Amino acid sequence: MHPFSYTRVSDTAEALSAARRGGRYIAGGTTLVDLMRETVERPRTLVDISTLPLREVTVTASGGLRIGALVRMSEAAAHPLVRRTYPVIAQALELSASAQLRNMATIGGNIMQRTRCTYFRDVTAACNKRDPGSGCAAREGFNRTHAILGTSDDCVATHPSDVAVAFAALEASVHLLGPDGERAVAFADFLLRPGSTPNREQALRPGELITAVEIPSLPRPLKSGYLKVRDRQSYEFALTSAAVALHIQGGVIREARVAAGGVGTVPWKLTAVEQALLGKRSSQTLWREAAERAADGARPLQHNRFKVELLKRTVERQLRVVGGTR
Repeated sequence: MHPFSYTRVSDTAEALSAARRGGRYIAGGTTLVDLMRETVERPRTLVDISTLPLREVTVTASGGLRIGALVRMSEAAAHPLVRRTYPVIAQALELSASAQLRNMATIGGNIMQRTRCTYFRDVTAACNKRDPGSGCAAREGFNRTHAILGTSDDCVATHPSDVAVAFAALEASVHLLGPDGERAVAFADFLLRPGSTPNREQALRPGELITAVEIPSLPRPLKSGYLKVRDRQSYEFALTSAAVALHIQGGVIREARVAAGGVGTVPWKLTAVEQALLGKRSSQTLWREAAERAADGARPLQHNRFKVELLKRTVERQLRVVGGTR
């Protein structure tokens, strides 16, 4: 680990001022500290924002849900509002990491976490995300856990977050505070596909601070849930996952929100699956036919071709669980 300075701030104005001087925000530190130990990240100054008043879960004026950036993962998962209105969020959080990490890590930090690609974390390997222009060792290396959707010639790393998949499905927005004031960014635009600049991962402006994630109000009744497929049952990242939210009225699907994880360079919104569901009556045939669209546009690599079929089966299973069958 390289030397760094540390400062703790007590309000957002102080935090923004420290960031303007080159500081990096830290709260739970469950990702950043790891990367500093591995010398992947080398910040000169850490700005501790853990005491800022961004810890509330509230209902918005429009009936949506607002989760403060510093709400712990375990707190969000256990919160009655989250469990009652969007169980897909609670389930995604409970299937993440370990209990110890969930008690430390924050919602804002979770969506900011960087990839678990082994080549990114090995400073001796070529990685455009870590060292732009150096190449992508994963493309010709062992790429079983890597992305099949949203990839580029420069990067095939997956985004590791589970709850980000639920946020993508629910079409959440990320609320930011920076030197130029407040703004909100659609979740679909907040996490960036790699393209030719995989080192730029979020649509953040210099010094901006995440203050909350907001989920819009969706029609009721709404059933939702999260399924995670992995090599082992605990403390493992997804090979594939599916976040599903359905509004079914009179046996007809009126609203559908579906996203996948473990397969994309960002949490992957499955628009084709959603369109295949809308206006249809729930049935086993519908779930299977809609899930066939889950891997549209996939570009599998040598060792992860199995993810194409696994993704379809994961989505189909979760559609059946959430939507039921007639």
